[in-house]
Amino acid sequence: MMTPIFANLLESPIGLAVIALLALLFFGHKLPSVARSLGSSVSEFKKGVKAGEDEATTETPAAPEPVEAKK
Repeated sequence: MMTPIFANLLESPIGLAVIALLALLFFGHKLPSVARSLGSSVSEFKKGVKAGEDEATTETPAAPEPVEAKK
């Protein structure tokens, strides 16, 4: 019975290292731009969260008006 050559490649640490090395060779030139865009999106998210927190703490809810009973 013949088994495929790459059947157990994902099950071993060496196989994962080989795949990571090949991915780095093929897509290595794009990694700086991906990391830059990821960093800017994280900083924008943090700015948005901080703005939301600031908005929530500065707004004070108005006191409800008392309801007058009709006679």
